[in-house]
Amino acid sequence: MPEIANCIRRLRFDHDEMTQEELACKAGCTRQTIIALEAGKYTPSLALAFKLARAFNRRVEDVFKYEIPVQREDETSSSRGDSSR
Repeated sequence: MPEIANCIRRLRFDHDEMTQEELACKAGCTRQTIIALEAGKYTPSLALAFKLARAFNRRVEDVFKYEIPVQREDETSSSRGDSSR
């Protein structure tokens, strides 16, 4: 399953130690949403991702990274229903 990572916490500190509350206000969301994003427990909507990127004057790709986990060969075979073992 693909994962979306972010560097929001680092960007906040790079921007004069912006608080979670300040970022939430700029992005039009709640502080709890920022907390969940930083903890990797929430994936934002596309609209929110753009708002967060704009708050840092960055591109979405600079804030969020789409990572596809490497799948082992034995996982690939079993997911296809191969019974050659």
